[in-house]
Amino acid sequence: MLNSARSEPVANSADSLPNPEAFERVRRRLRAELGEDVFSSWFGRLELTEVTGSVAQLSVPTRFLKSWIQSHYVDRLKALVIDEISDVTEINLSVRGAVARMAPRPAVPAQNEIVPVERPMLERLNSETMSPAVKAPSETDALAGAPLDRRLTFSNFLVGKSNALAHAAAERISQNTSGEPLLYNPLFVHAGVGLGKTHLLHSIAHETTARGRRVIYLTADRFMYGFVAALKAQTAISFKERLRGIDLLVIDDVQFLQGKSIQQEFCHTLNALIDSGRQIVIAADRPPTDLESLDERVRSRLAGGLVVEMGTLDESLRVKIIEARVALARMHQPGFDVSPAVVSYVAKTIVSNGRDLDGAVNRLLAHATLTGGTITVEAAETAIRDLVRAREPRKVKIEDIQKLVATHFNVSRADILSSRRSASVVKPRQIAMYLAKVLTLRSLPEIGRRFGGRDHTTVLHAVRKIEGAVGADSGLREDVELLKRMLQD
Repeated sequence: MLNSARSEPVANSADSLPNPEAFERVRRRLRAELGEDVFSSWFGRLELTEVTGSVAQLSVPTRFLKSWIQSHYVDRLKALVIDEISDVTEINLSVRGAVARMAPRPAVPAQNEIVPVERPMLERLNSETMSPAVKAPSETDALAGAPLDRRLTFSNFLVGKSNALAHAAAERISQNTSGEPLLYNPLFVHAGVGLGKTHLLHSIAHETTARGRRVIYLTADRFMYGFVAALKAQTAISFKERLRGIDLLVIDDVQFLQGKSIQQEFCHTLNALIDSGRQIVIAADRPPTDLESLDERVRSRLAGGLVVEMGTLDESLRVKIIEARVALARMHQPGFDVSPAVVSYVAKTIVSNGRDLDGAVNRLLAHATLTGGTITVEAAETAIRDLVRAREPRKVKIEDIQKLVATHFNVSRADILSSRRSASVVKPRQIAMYLAKVLTLRSLPEIGRRFGGRDHTTVLHAVRKIEGAVGADSGLREDVELLKRMLQD
């Protein structure tokens, strides 16, 4: 369990840090597993301050980083620290207040940086972590977005069949000029983890900024923190007006948007920007209709533009990604070389996402530099074995279940979602509900809503009916198992 109590950081010098070599191994393993981009974003400023008994005291400079690590990576971080640092059984993550001691940002933005509209309202939320000598942001401070990664541009975005449409729409949006009609507004891009949606959003922001237009890039967390901080500081009106005075709003990971009042304000912001001819780009891990935690009005507004899926990376695109990562690594390690046979093996073996491909190249690089041996297919097999074992099964969507079951039983998806009660429709509908319950993490009420707005008791009845039937009917059991295999392959 992660202890949330804050602790006073000790002097931050290499000599005073316990087990610096062990913690550096933790950092190297995080970088190898998560890839350079994720590591730099969330763990680049993570420090080990001290070890007290069996507790490793870790610190980051902001509450935002602390909250994100706690929400997304705490279990893996804890496991690595316990594995590498002797006698440690717990970790404690605290905020060391480094942000408060930083000098103010220059008034003139650097080339290709996002044009600031307002400084982070997040700083108000974190004001209690600041030194008393540091003045809290005033109402006239600008709201700035999350930092953009200079490496994530259109020039190094690799295009394949799975992302060609999303890439084309993104380029078209970034080339719009003031006063030009907006064809795709909002643009909603959805994809699983590590398939490039964040890279695409950063590319849009960079290109649009370079054309002299005002852009703000926010994660859902940043938007929530900013709005809550503005409410606490009684500057909500100023926050809204400044947020709406931009040309392009980019929101990433909108599936994390929580809270009724925040979602209402988000919906008002969407409406105001769209009505005034401003472009909006949204990204999430699933389409708007699947974002059950969002208000129905928000989902409807998001679905009203262009919704594009970035699918699983095809093999040719995986080869391109591996070759690009190897070429980048060779710039730092000139002797690093990977044969086409090894590239082909990795591309065929690692099929989940781009981050796992990054991890595979990092492991190959470590093997080449630490052992000095040639990277053969056999050596690659050993190096990436843990990635192959950890590969997650395909994520099954309710819509895919409905389509496949409808095709298998020669009915339409509309029939399954309808109120028809004929036997030819009821049985496929119940099988589809059963598969939705066993193959997805959706709750019974959520499944009911996806099946024409049915009550959760109807779904429960269908699940129990099929569970009983497959035990007595071998033909039905074979049908259900076949459908399962087809959906999971």
